[in-house]
Formats: sequence, structure tokens, C-alpha cells
Amino acid sequence: MFKKVFVPGGNGFVGKRVVKKLREKGINYVSLSLRDGYDFRNFEQTKRLFEEERFDAVINCAAFVGGIQYGYEKPAELFYNNILMSTYLMEAARLTGVKRFVNPISNCTYPERLSEFKEEEWWDGALHESVLAYGFARKASWVQSWAYYKQYGFETINLILPNMYGPGDHFDEKRSHALGALIMKFVEAKRKKQPKVVVWGTGKPVREWLYVDDGAEALVRALYIEPTIEPINIGVGKGISILELAKLIKEIVGYEGEIVLDTSKPDGAPCKIMNVEKMKKIFKWSPEMDLREGIKKTVEWYIKNRVEGKESEV
Repeated sequence: MFKKVFVPGGNGFVGKRVVKKLREKGINYVSLSLRDGYDFRNFEQTKRLFEEERFDAVINCAAFVGGIQYGYEKPAELFYNNILMSTYLMEAARLTGVKRFVNPISNCTYPERLSEFKEEEWWDGALHESVLAYGFARKASWVQSWAYYKQYGFETINLILPNMYGPGDHFDEKRSHALGALIMKFVEAKRKKQPKVVVWGTGKPVREWLYVDDGAEALVRALYIEPTIEPINIGVGKGISILELAKLIKEIVGYEGEIVLDTSKPDGAPCKIMNVEKMKKIFKWSPEMDLREGIKKTVEWYIKNRVEGKESEV
């Protein structure tokens, strides 16, 4: 159907998995990122690339992201970088005749008051302060896609995804999401024989986690679903509290010390669980990876790559 699919941000955590899926399915693609010398915050450079390559589809994996603490400390950077990248990529795609633009959007774009995220309630309230800058920038990308559809007939598939995890994730206390940060903490605590692991917040917030390969599969499948401008939730449809997640990771890692909650640290929104009925109907598919098995694979990758210093294919 598509002769050349472009993956901006193809060197990133999700982008690498999307590229791998495209390669496995025999779909011709081009993958470029900032490390390749392409800055999608520069419109002229971005437009020139699209004019030269003549892509007919885009799966946008270019993003500037961080965990909850990063959201509080760097909101301006999160807003500026993400709004420019998504705006310029979509405009360059429109100008050069791209037929389909797959646009992933974080589920932090849902109102903070909701515990179950339904697409029809996406606009029914304010975002949580911890994700306001990043979430608003990502939500604005849907507004852009809607405007382009109304005025130009430009075709965008907007997928709303929860936090993703898996081998190759970011492992840093500030830039990581909770799952990656906890894996790092427990593995390092076991290795260094530390008596306790500090978990930020009360441990009560509930989060949904999507294995990165399942997220990538949804993004690639979005190339072939029926066109719709309305957003579609992608996820497993169930969550786990941060404390229970910490206990699960502790068990998988084999750490025998104590878990200590640091309630001086922020919790973020209380609950984030996706309603995925629309996904099942449209995609006729559901994510396949079990959380325990996915965490086990991620822990193994972290130990092999970050602790033992070996390189492995993600």
C-alpha cells in the first residue's frame, strides 16, 4: 500500500521497535533522528527532507520526553521541543503529499479527574499539572490533525498510548517513567547490597503499562486501518499501583531489602487506565505481552546492557 514509510525518531526507544516491525513485515522505510543530523525543530530542513525523499506515509516517533520530576523541572523545554517537532513534521508531510500520518499521543492528555480513560471524555477537564506542558503539546498535535483534515483532507491516525516499557528503555531517575526507574533502583540496590529502595510518592497512583513491542505493532497496524480523525486508545485496559509494581519488580529482581515510600515526592495523577473497546473493534487485535513477562525481559536487558556493559539487539 505504501512505498516509503518515514519514521522520524527511529533511533529512539519506540522508534527502534517500529523500524524493526517494518523490517520484519517487509515494508520499505526510512529512519532518521537528531543523531543523524536531522533537527525536526527546523522547518526548512524538515521540509527539504520531505521534498527530496517523497515519503507517502509517516509514523511519528520523534519526541522529547521525561518522567514526573522532569515534567515539573523542565516544562518549557518539553512544550517547546514537542510542539515544534509535531507541527513541522505534519506540515512538511501535508505539503509533500503524504497519504497517511500516524500520530502517537500520550495518555497524560486525559483530564486528571478521570480514572478510566474513554475517548469520548478526552476533552472533559484539565490536565494534571505534572504533565500539563508535555500533554498539551501532544494534544495540540491532534488539533492540528483535525484542522488539516477539515481544510485539506489530510489523513492522520491518532493513537493514545499509556507509558511504554521494555528492553532499551531510558534508565534514569529523572528522565525515566516509574517502571524503568524502579528496575534501575532494584537492580542497583541488589548489586550494591543496599538495605532499602526508596520509591517516590505514596505508592497509591495506578498506572497502565504497555510493552514497547505491542505499542510498535499498533503504530504499524495503524497504516492499514480504516481512516478516522477521532483518537483511538491503545493499551491493555488494566493498571497496577506504583507500590504493587515496586513489589513485583523487587520479586523479579530477587532483591531482599526494604521498600521505603518517600511521600515528599509527587504522585502525579491518581489513576490512568485506558478503555480499549474501540481499539479491539477497529484493530481486531489486543496487546499480547503479560506484565510480569515483560518486566522480566526488561530486567534481563538492563542487567546485560547497563550492569554487565554488553550490547544486545533491542
